[in-house]
Amino acid sequence: MASTTREQATNLPTAISDGAHPAKSVLKEAVDAVLNSFAKHTHGYGRVDVIEALQEFWQMKESRGTPMKGGSDVLYEPEASEKPPYVCFVSLPGGSCFGSFQPCPTKAEAKRSAAKIALMNSVFNEHPSRKITDEFVESAVKEAESTEAQVALKRRTLNLLTDSSKDPSTGIGAFRFMLESNKGKSMLEFQDLMTIFQLLHWNGSLKAMRDRNCSRQEVLEHYSDRTIDDEMRSQMALDWISREQEQQGLIKRELDKASKELEQCRLSGRELRFPKEKRDILMLAWSQIGKV
Repeated sequence: MASTTREQATNLPTAISDGAHPAKSVLKEAVDAVLNSFAKHTHGYGRVDVIEALQEFWQMKESRGTPMKGGSDVLYEPEASEKPPYVCFVSLPGGSCFGSFQPCPTKAEAKRSAAKIALMNSVFNEHPSRKITDEFVESAVKEAESTEAQVALKRRTLNLLTDSSKDPSTGIGAFRFMLESNKGKSMLEFQDLMTIFQLLHWNGSLKAMRDRNCSRQEVLEHYSDRTIDDEMRSQMALDWISREQEQQGLIKRELDKASKELEQCRLSGRELRFPKEKRDILMLAWSQIGKV
């Protein structure tokens, strides 16, 4: 989690911004744009208007030709609360979501806190290491396998098959397939599609489509141009309502679990799109069965 001081922001690209490599040049331009925005919005009080700086950063990327389905607008979503600490989420073009990671005494401070972590992640996203390459795929899949093994061990459902990451019918296999289908993109650019497939896996929809003999390629093509919208959330909420009829109390248990996960991720400054969408879908289902 990075501070927005000029000194720390300058230190970010020091070891990689020199030379004529195109990726390094893009990174340097991105960091320079942020630093120029810092200077522009530091009105003599030593404070940076990170909200304006973040918006200018994404407008700069759009002007460079980066494709953005919904435009370059940065969207803020404050949590409803009558007293501090206040919480605010910010969604970036491409689908990534971050949240205020500090105890915030005012709603304005919560918004600035969310913008701060989003700005630093936006700059870091320009680093060549954030591009999806063959090496990145192998590293990401290995990390995902390790995480799934830990979860499976706790649940005592550990599967000792070593090639599950190459089987497209498994969750890890689907993750590998998506990464390999999006080589060349950055992780923030890939976030929306990745979250869609995470939700489909979490919701049981991938299994249902597989049972209907839909190939992984067909599913990917169907969802590649989609974004997570109210229609998708509503459909998934209906799925959970159907499960609630078979298992009373299921939605409440899952909602409590998702809310706790979101809170932990937010306070640690992590990317939040998947846990936030899970919570929002479950809250929608919970409200529709008349519990709220």
